[in-house]
Amino acid sequence: MISIALDGVTKRYTKGEHVLTPLENVSLEIASGDFFVLLGPSGSGKTTLLNLLAAIDRPDAGRVIVGGTDLAKLPSGRLASWRSEHVGYVFQQANLVPVLTAYENVELPLWLFPMSRAERHRRVSLALEAVGLLERAAHLPRQLSGGQEQRVAIARAIVADPPLIVADEPTGNLDHESADGVLTLLSRLNVERGKTIVMVTHDPRAAARGTRRMQLDKGQLLDLQPAGTP
Repeated sequence: MISIALDGVTKRYTKGEHVLTPLENVSLEIASGDFFVLLGPSGSGKTTLLNLLAAIDRPDAGRVIVGGTDLAKLPSGRLASWRSEHVGYVFQQANLVPVLTAYENVELPLWLFPMSRAERHRRVSLALEAVGLLERAAHLPRQLSGGQEQRVAIARAIVADPPLIVADEPTGNLDHESADGVLTLLSRLNVERGKTIVMVTHDPRAAARGTRRMQLDKGQLLDLQPAGTP
């Protein structure tokens, strides 16, 4: 399990002659084991915040502390290994490699770790079993439904057993039934495996699955409500 703290975080980007500030002086604490949901319109800074948590990007000001580690102080050469050990990222698109089977897609992150073939097999099998797709291990992405592809992507995100899962609109391209299955899976990972989950979404129905919910708009956290509150 892993906790998160943002302290006075600002992030800016330069686009031509314009300076964009998707996050401005944002402070936030997420407890270990939370299923934290961030709502907000497109361009509000939600994905920027996820990328900071996943050590894909760095803040221009303030601190991002994940599991007691100040990510801004990590050497550049350590960021990739820290990310692979601590964070599983689930994107709106499953982003599976089309020529690899479900098994091989899930196995990919494990090649970053020194482990035996038998241990890789054990972890991939457990991850596919956790998402209910072990029997589809030999299928290519084109042989899977959209919901199954996203479940394979979640298996890939959890195969290295990271304590933090960040999910960027994970149900945005799915029909209602498939979306419900993915959200139920994320809830199970939170409750049964103790994963801290940070999910961004536009969908109030998806947001209701979280244990905590906040609103982000124009770089500012504007609203704090328990999940399920109107």
